[in-house]
Amino acid sequence: CVVLAVFAIIVAAIGVFDVVIVSGLSVLLGLLICLIRLEVQKGDQFDKLWRFILHGAMALALIGLFFEWGWVMFEQEEFFISLAERQLAFAWIAVGLIGYLTLRYFGKPMLAVVFVATGYLLLPESIGGAGVEWSRAAENLWFSSDGVFGRPVEVVGRIVLIFIVFGAIMQQSGAGEILLKLALAATGRFSGGPAHAAIAASALFGSLSGTAIANVVSTGIFTIPIIKKLGFKPKFAGAVEAAASSGGQIMPPVMGVVAFLMADVTGIPYLKIIVAALIPSIMYYSSLFVVVFIESKKLRIESIPKSERVKLTPGDWMKSLAFVVPLGVIIAVLVTGRTAQNAGFYAMVSSFLLCLIFFPAFRNPKRWLDALIDSGRTSAVLMVIVAIIGFVIGVINMTGIGLMFAEKVLGVASTNLWLALIFVMISCLVMGMGVPSGAAYLMIAIVLGPVLHGLGLSLMASHLFVVYFGVLSVVTPPVALAAFAAAPIAGSKPMETAFEASRLSVAGFIIPYMFVSHPDLLLVVGDFSFSGLIWALFIFLVATWGLATGLGGWELRDLPVWHRSVRLLAAILLIVPGVSSAIIGIGLFLGSLVLNLQAVHRFKG
Repeated sequence: CVVLAVFAIIVAAIGVFDVVIVSGLSVLLGLLICLIRLEVQKGDQFDKLWRFILHGAMALALIGLFFEWGWVMFEQEEFFISLAERQLAFAWIAVGLIGYLTLRYFGKPMLAVVFVATGYLLLPESIGGAGVEWSRAAENLWFSSDGVFGRPVEVVGRIVLIFIVFGAIMQQSGAGEILLKLALAATGRFSGGPAHAAIAASALFGSLSGTAIANVVSTGIFTIPIIKKLGFKPKFAGAVEAAASSGGQIMPPVMGVVAFLMADVTGIPYLKIIVAALIPSIMYYSSLFVVVFIESKKLRIESIPKSERVKLTPGDWMKSLAFVVPLGVIIAVLVTGRTAQNAGFYAMVSSFLLCLIFFPAFRNPKRWLDALIDSGRTSAVLMVIVAIIGFVIGVINMTGIGLMFAEKVLGVASTNLWLALIFVMISCLVMGMGVPSGAAYLMIAIVLGPVLHGLGLSLMASHLFVVYFGVLSVVTPPVALAAFAAAPIAGSKPMETAFEASRLSVAGFIIPYMFVSHPDLLLVVGDFSFSGLIWALFIFLVATWGLATGLGGWELRDLPVWHRSVRLLAAILLIVPGVSSAIIGIGLFLGSLVLNLQAVHRFKG
């Protein structure tokens, strides 16, 4: 783990000195780390012996296969060579080993995607396959830069890993706890304060962590017990953390490194992406605050007594610089025209130095080692999934199935952009199950991004639409990994936590449609209109309140079913494009609001 983390730092500092070495070593180290991690699982002596033999053989095989791969790749740079059948067979063995690790770390759904892709690739055309020769497939998907070692591996190895090291330093130093303390101090006066604090802390730390699950585990161990102690149900406590942690992947400036991936794929400048993503991310977190506020009022949970609230000291404000300054460094370096990996490197160095100054415990070299180990462990799992996704994307490019799928979506949707958006949303939620948001984005954007762009949607809106639903897949049943990670901490059932997290995140499902119909929300797309922005924000606020009260069933009192139905209908009409539907939605909402206030007044009277 330390070797992989240090290698990531070197690559970020000096650049990609050789694509073959950087990609090959990053993937090999990741696979070996994941094999070693499987060895430390519990079991009886027979299980341990069996695992040792199996994984030891796999590790030796991987080392040999990668040496063979490296030799071929270096030879191909200078000479035209013909690959032997032995080498082509080795390629499929290597893919099989990566598939095994994909099964162990990401479960059956992702492995099913690999099997379907492989089956379609190799099966004859007479029975619906692409009919590609196994030898040609091996050459294209293993011994080239358009398969396992394609764009996902190249981008993650070059850009993403250094930000994982950066996040690990923040966590090991104690900067993450300072973020939580700041959030608790800022929200203690509100009803359900710690739940609001979880949202604020997860938004800040989640933007850096690179994965919603890591964010859930790191901040959830502090926030979830406090939320439960206030009186919230365990499933609600876990759902708040899952929904807030997932949203970190859409929160600028880092966006869980998705912003850098999107910049690389689309060619849109990074700074333009984070400006466009700013208001939608604020809308998402504002909706979470509203839902928590309504739930706390419904359960009659009061604010934390003033004597028990967290009090900040001048030292706490100074320590917050360990978080604030690196974020400023990232933006400053990118403004000067330097690369994203340079920005990550300088941010990592500045955070390391500031943490040494402000956190005495971090001066212990063991903390540095722990940070490298944590980041190496996270990076290793990420390398497994991006390697297998590179294989899937290679199949898509090689067979042309991506274009065919896009044509099918366009054929069904015809010229109806909104029908196409629904198809893309469903595809994102399904294809994003069980994988990190960055990896999900890479897999989905290449296939489905051009579909939306082809229907007249701007390139920015097309890819942000994919990003949002790729992120939301981690809180959407049946494979809601962020909710499943929060459930054991909360002591709740995983599936009920997932459904609750989906309810809390409902605004996230409407925001992408809103910035499609109201592009002013993205600030930098098309002819920006300030009045259009204000109108869109007003529509969103009314729709969010309608959804929150309709689904939560409370507004000053328990709402009857018909009131809840009217609120939900009003929210849907507000989301639907068009002034007439918005006016009808506002009318329904205001009617329900007035009638409910009259009912509350009569009850008090």
